[in-house]
Amino acid sequence: MNWTMRTDPSGFQTRWSQQLADRYLREGHWTNTTLVDAARASLAADPDHLLLIEGENRLTRRQCWDKALKLAAFFLARGLKPGDVISFQLPNWVESAVIALAARMTGLVINPIPPIYRESELGYILADCRSKLIFVPGTFRKHDHAEMLAGLRTELPELRDVVVVRDAGELTWDMALLVAPANETALPVVDPSSVMMVMYTSGTTGKPKGVLHTHYSYDHRARAMGDAWKIGPDDVVFMPSPVTHITGALWAFDLTWIHGSASVLMDVWTVEEGIRVIEEHRCTVNGGATPFLKQLLDTASSRPEAIASLRLFFCGGTTVSPDLIRTAGATFPGCLFFRCYGSTEMVTATLGIRDRAQADLGADTDGEIVYPAELQIIDAVDDTPLPHGKEGEIIARGPGLFFGYVHPSDNHGNFIGDGYFRMGDLGCIVHDDYIVITGRKKDIIIRSGENISPKEVEDLLFNHPAVAEVAIVAMPSASTGEKGCAFIIPREGMNIDLPEIRRFLDDEGLARQKFPEHVVLVNELPRVPSGKVKKDVLRNEARKIAEGSG
Repeated sequence: MNWTMRTDPSGFQTRWSQQLADRYLREGHWTNTTLVDAARASLAADPDHLLLIEGENRLTRRQCWDKALKLAAFFLARGLKPGDVISFQLPNWVESAVIALAARMTGLVINPIPPIYRESELGYILADCRSKLIFVPGTFRKHDHAEMLAGLRTELPELRDVVVVRDAGELTWDMALLVAPANETALPVVDPSSVMMVMYTSGTTGKPKGVLHTHYSYDHRARAMGDAWKIGPDDVVFMPSPVTHITGALWAFDLTWIHGSASVLMDVWTVEEGIRVIEEHRCTVNGGATPFLKQLLDTASSRPEAIASLRLFFCGGTTVSPDLIRTAGATFPGCLFFRCYGSTEMVTATLGIRDRAQADLGADTDGEIVYPAELQIIDAVDDTPLPHGKEGEIIARGPGLFFGYVHPSDNHGNFIGDGYFRMGDLGCIVHDDYIVITGRKKDIIIRSGENISPKEVEDLLFNHPAVAEVAIVAMPSASTGEKGCAFIIPREGMNIDLPEIRRFLDDEGLARQKFPEHVVLVNELPRVPSGKVKKDVLRNEARKIAEGSG
């Protein structure tokens, strides 16, 4: 199968196989439409249907469409053209959905950035994707985002505008919507094979890598998820997952238009408020990482009537205990609980299970492999295919697979054979077409579903005057799934502790969720002959410490 690199209107280089494209189009997995077409059809069908709920804010299809036309006109007035990147670092606010739709109307590339990111991550991402405009809150959770951007502007020559949402500023959201709405007939024609999103994910190389999704790949997964789980206009989806992550973005921006559901957003998660929201809005679908499910289970088990409206709960993003899924199903028998598997690069590689007859498989496996998604297991050393039941490295391909990284050099080594992507996980295929994740080749720490790159944190700590060497690995955590454990060789005559590490990283502008939460001072680090640190040994030591045996 021949693969070429194509230059997108955005200037990004994307991977392309005409043979696969022809197949996906022929079989109907890709359609030559964009979200704008789905939104227009939904608008015509029921303009007053509720699209999004967030606190006291409500947004109907008509309201979102009208605001998006005004924002599209604003984008055009600022000189933005198809392929330009616009960023937003917003909480789960309804404005983000307006931005996403307006960007599709004008052929712009959206770049969602988690609100927890600070100067270090934010400056890198905006420069790396050459963002032209960014939407930020003024102050959110006691952090002044507008001030943070002001301090970065001199380092970002391509960033033209900063739009402040729900606060005062030189250029605000309300100002942006003062323009007359764009003429629909004058909107640019958008090629669905062009890049629609660049979303950054932490990698083993330290700096986050920009994942490129086109209208084709993103739209396919939104349709596949809704079809598999029978999402429709009667569904109300509770989605506390950040809209700046792939899962939250799909449910807030796309499934609402494509499948007719409404989504309930929450900008600051607390389990008590989550349960109240589910009960008030009679939410039918919910999803989240293991810690979220555990909190929900612990709190709502004494009042099951509060979440009796739920019919489906999908769980992923980190290690998921089969016992947790089973306990949830037994406690709330009216809701189908299951595990599913995917990544930013390969969104929902599995779609979990589809009915109660598969309930045991929903607990014991990470979901069914449903064509056209293709997952294989290969030997982790020599890449030879392995039979079902044998553990190896997971590779994946399908119409929902991303089109490469921002830097083509990051593609090297991550693709194999006929366009399969190395997922970075170990697993095996059981029961013919179900996958079980058994471990990770990557060193990523998954804390409450958030990917944290140890190398990124290590690189900063190496600059601390008391640190001679440092290696950070995942330590099991009952509350967050995993947390960072730092093994540090201190410089001679010096000492360092956890409070000092936190102070230092805070001064460096790193998101606090990435801070190590346990530190071990050592005289040496275990190494292979080449000098590389044996992180498997450290992970084992961290596990023993967490279990109280180390």
